[in-house]
This record gives sequence, structure tokens and C-alpha cells, in this order.
Amino acid sequence: MISLTSTRFGDLEVDDADVINFPAGIPGFEDKRSWILVGDEENAVMWLHSIEDGSLALPVTTPEAIKSDYNAKIPRESLEQIGELDITAVILLIVVAIPPGRPWDMTANLRAPIVVNWSSRVATQAIALNEDYDFRYPVLDDNTREKMKAQSLAAEKAN
Repeated sequence: MISLTSTRFGDLEVDDADVINFPAGIPGFEDKRSWILVGDEENAVMWLHSIEDGSLALPVTTPEAIKSDYNAKIPRESLEQIGELDITAVILLIVVAIPPGRPWDMTANLRAPIVVNWSSRVATQAIALNEDYDFRYPVLDDNTREKMKAQSLAAEKAN
């Protein structure tokens, strides 16, 4: 068991078998190699939480939650980084960015999915070969974004 004090979730006890290892780290966090998934499995968004840094957690979701026809073409060298593959054991996660105070502007990085070999718990963040996938794909449609923004502005004025 690993003990982790998270600024977001408080004290956590983590089973060693639940640790996801990124041999090369994650771009921007290359020195953070050990991560866990935290959150309610019923929720579309979970948190990829660094074990080495209790204040570092990235919101992630499955690609299908964002784009139902998502079909990333992952380069062979990226797949080789996560070890021998059983395609049924590979999962993809998408990092979501939620701007503070502007949740309606949240985006998903469809171009650089996190590829996890769930059997070995080894992962990498890959750049998909699909050039039509965006690094900042809007999660919400225009109508939903405008509605959320209007509700927020109305709530601000009411206060």
C-alpha cells in the first residue's frame, strides 16, 4: 500500500497494483512517473493523480464520452512503449482542460490520448496520427456553452 496526501482528495491509500507507470513521464510532467486513477467510476470525468506530487491531478475521461466515433491511430513506437499488447487490455484516456471560472469553455485533447496497457499498468501519452483531431476540442456544443455562460452571468448579477 502507498499513502498519498492529495490536495484535492485528502489522504488516500493506494494499492500497489493500481499504480499506472509512465516510463517517460507525461509531456510537461516528465519527472512524474507513477499515477493512479481517482474518482467515482459512475462519473464521466476521473482524475489521473500523480503519486509523487499530491497537488498534481489531471482530469481525464474516455474518448467515447467526448466523441462517439473516436478512432485514434496510435503510432507503433508509442504502442511499443507500453509493452506486449493484448488489444482488449488497452484503454485510452483523454485529458480535459477546464478553465477556472469558465467550465463552458472546457476542451479535450483528442490529438494526444493517454494509452494504458491495463494488464501491465504501463502507459504513455501518444500523438495520434489523425491530424483532424484537435488538441483543444470543445467538449460542449455551442448551445450548451452559451446557455451555461448566460446562467453564470445571470447568477453573478443576482449576487
